[in-house]
Amino acid sequence: MTRLHVVIVGSGFGGLFAAKALRDAPVDVTLIAKTTHHLFQPLLYQVATGILSEGAIAPSTREVLKHQRNVKVVTGLVTGVDVDARTVRHRFHDAESTTRYDHLIVAAGAGQSYFGNDRFATFAPGMKSIDDALELRARIFWAFERAEITADPAERERLLTFVVVGAGPTGVEMAGQIRELASRTLKGQFRAIDSTSARVVLIDGASQVLPPFGASLGRKTKRSLERAGVEVVLDSIVTDMDAESVTYRRKDGETVRLEAASKVWAAGVQGNDLGKTLAEQTGAELDRSGRVVVQPDLTLPGHPEVTVVGDLAFVPGVPGVAQGAIQGARYVAGRIADLAAGRPVAADPFVYKDKGSMATISKYAAVVKVGKLEVTGFVAWVMWLALHLLYIAGFKGRVTTLLHWAISFLSNGRTERVTTNQQLVGRLALEQLGQGVTGRLLRGETGGTGEVRRTP
Repeated sequence: MTRLHVVIVGSGFGGLFAAKALRDAPVDVTLIAKTTHHLFQPLLYQVATGILSEGAIAPSTREVLKHQRNVKVVTGLVTGVDVDARTVRHRFHDAESTTRYDHLIVAAGAGQSYFGNDRFATFAPGMKSIDDALELRARIFWAFERAEITADPAERERLLTFVVVGAGPTGVEMAGQIRELASRTLKGQFRAIDSTSARVVLIDGASQVLPPFGASLGRKTKRSLERAGVEVVLDSIVTDMDAESVTYRRKDGETVRLEAASKVWAAGVQGNDLGKTLAEQTGAELDRSGRVVVQPDLTLPGHPEVTVVGDLAFVPGVPGVAQGAIQGARYVAGRIADLAAGRPVAADPFVYKDKGSMATISKYAAVVKVGKLEVTGFVAWVMWLALHLLYIAGFKGRVTTLLHWAISFLSNGRTERVTTNQQLVGRLALEQLGQGVTGRLLRGETGGTGEVRRTP
């Protein structure tokens, strides 16, 4: 009997946990992802602020799955899906391939949404990938280095002003860590500037920070951030941005221009472009963020062999967090395993079990919400610590992370402060060069003269 071939798109929480859940199923699995690693995205901000290395939160997908003999890992950017032919097209640099499937699990995730202001991306990177985190790290430390050598007081003030847009968990954690970096880690390391004088401003259009956590935890988080020295600006929408500044409009209509060199965008998500492709072919709807509105069993209309899980799927009541992706992946994998084994496939729809939400504010301070239980302070921080260690893939990753945390939390030191010019400008340079440029560059080709020039 021919074994079913399951193709999984994406190596995030949805893709990886779907593959692992199919370990004992009589199926062959091909996992296709544009990166060679599984990213533990909740800790990206710690890479961006020099606490953790990228390797600590991004183990090799091949290493994670090396003992699972029914899984083949393929590196490639998925460029298209044909649901009628049951094929997936993917590209590794400029090498094109096509893979057939019997069942398709799309866990391609979501990117950053700038709410129609895509030009903001030039000045305010998002927080969705290792590249984003390393670019932000370079931008943050670059600002301090530039401030150290400038003789202009106004320019120094601009360089030492950091703006984080979006007061969800990522924004709160990022703002808190930049504040700690300036106030503790870098204190006394410069001669011309006082790093503790840096401004960190957190801006959001909502009336509270951490809206999903409820009003009480939102107020407590705001007070904690302000005690740490973060300026919290609520009920304010960012309307413009350039290399020098951020402009936002308050609820009363007043417009404020804030001089700032370093900006972080932590507001809004946009579904992967594959969502639009799937919707066009199956008649599925997209929500306003580009996520695919799936059936109760996470399949697409008229195509029970195609499922969407994680951040790309819109399911009422399911937040865009790791647990949503993990639970959806396990649900889909269980149904496929039953089908492959000839067992009856349950008709029960996917039901999300909320296991709570948590976010760190600063050293030894966090907030946790599990049902009606709300925990703050040190106890919440310990809970956050334990849960994140639990979900980091691989023993080596846990040990490395624990050691880095010990250095950071006990001594204020940060071991991952290396930055390069390529980290700083690589994304912008590749965007100017266009898609599919990697192969040409490696072959020594350019679009014009055919000569690759090296910068001294």
